[in-house]
Amino acid sequence: MSWVRRAGLLVRELLRELTDENAYRRHLAYHGRHHSPEEWRRFCDERLQAKYGRPKCC
Repeated sequence: MSWVRRAGLLVRELLRELTDENAYRRHLAYHGRHHSPEEWRRFCDERLQAKYGRPKCC
C-alpha cells in the first residue's frame, strides 16, 4: 500500500472521529439499533446532555 493511500485512509478516519461518525456507529452497535434520523437525533441529544447537562462548579 502506498504512503499516499495510507495517508488518505488516516485522514478519512480522523475526520470520522472528529465528526462523531465513529461514535455514532459504536452507539448503534452497542444498542443494537439501525441508522435513522430519529436515532441520530437521540444520539446527538444524549451527547449534548452528557457534555452540557451537568454545570461545572468554579
